[in-house]
Amino acid sequence: MNKTNPANVTESDFGASLALASILVVDDEPGMRNFLVKILRPRCKRVEQAANTAEASKLLDANHFDIVILDNVMPGKSGLDWLREQRQVGFFADAILITAFADLETAIQALRAGAVDFVLKPFRSNQILNAVARSIDRLHLHRENFLLKYELSADVAAGRGRLLGPSKEITDIRAMLERAAPLPTSVLFTGDSGTGKEIAARALHAMSDRADKPFVPVNCAAISPDVIANELFGHLPSGGARQDGLLLYASGGTLFLDEIAELPLSVQATLLRVIEEGRIRPMGSQREVPLNLRFIFATNADLQLAVAEGRFREDLYHRINVLNIRMPTLRERIMDMSELAAMFMQKISHDLGMRPLILDEQVLLNLSCYDWPGNVRELRNLIERSLILGEFPPEFAGTGDAASAEAVDSLQLVEKLHILTVLDASDGNRAEAARRLGVSRKTIDRKCAMWDA
Repeated sequence: MNKTNPANVTESDFGASLALASILVVDDEPGMRNFLVKILRPRCKRVEQAANTAEASKLLDANHFDIVILDNVMPGKSGLDWLREQRQVGFFADAILITAFADLETAIQALRAGAVDFVLKPFRSNQILNAVARSIDRLHLHRENFLLKYELSADVAAGRGRLLGPSKEITDIRAMLERAAPLPTSVLFTGDSGTGKEIAARALHAMSDRADKPFVPVNCAAISPDVIANELFGHLPSGGARQDGLLLYASGGTLFLDEIAELPLSVQATLLRVIEEGRIRPMGSQREVPLNLRFIFATNADLQLAVAEGRFREDLYHRINVLNIRMPTLRERIMDMSELAAMFMQKISHDLGMRPLILDEQVLLNLSCYDWPGNVRELRNLIERSLILGEFPPEFAGTGDAASAEAVDSLQLVEKLHILTVLDASDGNRAEAARRLGVSRKTIDRKCAMWDA
């Protein structure tokens, strides 16, 4: 066995990917196991060893490994025979085969058994480290490609944005997200459709220590009940290659389950077990896989009513309803109108390659007086439609005079719009408007006189 001194190989030679790797070494020779452990342990997150396939099976049952370095020739059962067996019961790692026999038949059998690399004995330290680094990079690339294709196919990238607005409602939510971000606690976002539940969920993920890990959104209402279990948990077809589910791809990051009320009852039971035990068993697999996930849920439905009607499991409801954050309607956060409208106008006009329309005081006042049953999503659609048509609908149109247009981020304008909107909602009753706003009647009178309203 030709070995290079492990101390002569630096971490920089193989990149930072090794630092996150979890590896199992399976070899009946103590000298080889010790050599591999000695060169891998200083560079990898975790390294375990097994002297035979029986010990290796027990370790796989209890732990998840990214890579299994496997000797082929061992007493009792060869490495390839063991690998074939593991593929049938659930093998959730890449296998690197090490062997002293370099014949073509062994290489073909290794590929057919599912090994991703083949290292010949004797080998040097950098050879096995290169093989491990290649495998880790391949795993990361596969994961990134899958998540990118998933976002593109599901059109989930449209949910990205920022939680904007100076209103008390949004300010309180931002403060709540900051408190919850460092914790592993599940969060349930409730509120009407279009209120920005996914945007808030992404903000929570971005504030957490998982920000550099995947954020995987799943719309439970958009996936057929017949396939959603396989999509979420993965499956192991008989005699076929395993297909990992979204929970495995999201491992280490955040899984956002939107429209959770639409999840079939049979899948709800499996999800509850996954949340409580932190382990997942893909469909058809005999082995469980540990998960490191944060769960975020959202719904626009009344979950308590769904529980009462038998459409949602009561135990799952209590499990996910630890921290409930209700997203306000746009009508409840009308003070955020100018900032939201300006953001949508800037972004959509840039995306469409069109000149932005003027958001003058009259336009913003008209926008603030509308009820917005579709909430923030309806506002975005209105601005996009107006840009395409080249003007706002008559009920929202302003003066169109750029010289008289006030800055949409002006605090004075925000205050004016908010007070006039509340006054309008109070049917012109200044005393009632003052009560709702928490200010004196004299303040309302003074402001209205200043605005000639």
